[in-house]
Amino acid sequence: MFAAMTAPVNNPEHGFCRDCMTCQSSGAARCERCGSPRLARHAELYRLHLAHIDCDAFYASVEKRDNPALREKPVIIGGGKRGVVSTACYIARIKGVRSAMPMFKALAACPEAVVIAPDMEKYVRVGREVRAMMQALTPLVEPLSIDEAFLNLSGTERLHGRPPAMVLADFARTVEKEIGISVSAGLSYCKFLAKVASDFRKPRGFSVIGDAEAVGFLADQPVTLIWGVGKAFATTLERDGIRMIGQLQKLDRSELMRRYGTMGDRLYHLARGQDERLVHPDRDAKSVSAETTFDTDLASPADLVPVLRALSEKVSARLKKSGIAGGTVVLKLKTQDFKLRTRNRQLGDPTQLADRIFQTGLHLLEKEADGTTRYRLLGIGVSDLGDSDKADPPDLVDGAARKRAMAEGAIDSLREKFGRKAVETGYTFGKGRNAHPPEFIDRDED
Repeated sequence: MFAAMTAPVNNPEHGFCRDCMTCQSSGAARCERCGSPRLARHAELYRLHLAHIDCDAFYASVEKRDNPALREKPVIIGGGKRGVVSTACYIARIKGVRSAMPMFKALAACPEAVVIAPDMEKYVRVGREVRAMMQALTPLVEPLSIDEAFLNLSGTERLHGRPPAMVLADFARTVEKEIGISVSAGLSYCKFLAKVASDFRKPRGFSVIGDAEAVGFLADQPVTLIWGVGKAFATTLERDGIRMIGQLQKLDRSELMRRYGTMGDRLYHLARGQDERLVHPDRDAKSVSAETTFDTDLASPADLVPVLRALSEKVSARLKKSGIAGGTVVLKLKTQDFKLRTRNRQLGDPTQLADRIFQTGLHLLEKEADGTTRYRLLGIGVSDLGDSDKADPPDLVDGAARKRAMAEGAIDSLREKFGRKAVETGYTFGKGRNAHPPEFIDRDED
């Protein structure tokens, strides 16, 4: 799959060309063979082995690949004026569009943008293609989401006949050629800095952060670069006069822990480029959920319940397909003023049945949907995931539940044979006029 190395590995500071994979014999600004300026050079280039790969503007890139007429246009993946931006291409980002931005703000910043509703089935399919190519490089692949992962390439040099840096660059080149989207890659000695490196020079980036430069490099970066330092915690640090990582490097561990608890310990180590986390190839998703944003705010249970049922069926289908079940049902609501409410209930036995997810979610929803509070978003999901072998044992008390489970099995069989729209329940038959198509959000969180 990957092109053979065209010259012996030479001085790492001379590096190699990312376009033709030719090793360079000098420090010239362009490739000695093809003239490309995309050269990889670094003093530790051939010693580092831990990588982070991130697809560039993934959803938008897939849509542009499938419709070349969009290539030079700003593209936003999202839904409706009341939704949020899932992904924006780099042309739209130049205009100020950002992920998770409300659609009305995104369209105000870039009114000429082409808006496309998410096609999660397609994105998952492409993501799996990229994942399979990663796993051809090393078995140590730890997915973080549909479009990014950590890779440990140590010990693969003999297998691939080249050092990890060249394997990584050739992988990026091959993804672009065979799948038609671009990726950015970061290479370092630890997870934290590999992910930091992959964010540089996007799209089609390739950046290296070595051990010798880590502390000095980090000293000049804002504290928000550190994994786990969000807007709220950054405000806390700024209140204490800490804005840059270099300021954290001057504080000892005990002082940071006294001030910030366990987060202080993380700050101490990551500020110094110390991250002992390993690449775990078998990370499991911690929850499976589906949610939708409404075109207009809804308050009536008559409007909310059919959507809850449809989302419950989406979650159930995903669980059944993956052979897993969830022990806790989680309801998510966002009010018209963007305040988030989450409610959860632990089940006696894990489930993958749409009916149990829906019925449990309905009990949670009844307490929130009193007809006075208006909601812009509704979501349902399950957490505490495990194998499905212990899921949904027969209910000896509630005979109706057993009948509903049998009916659901029959519906699943019909849908598998004739398509999901072959059978509609009474709850979902009239749904869909006021909400965007539900979107799977399969969270895979640290």
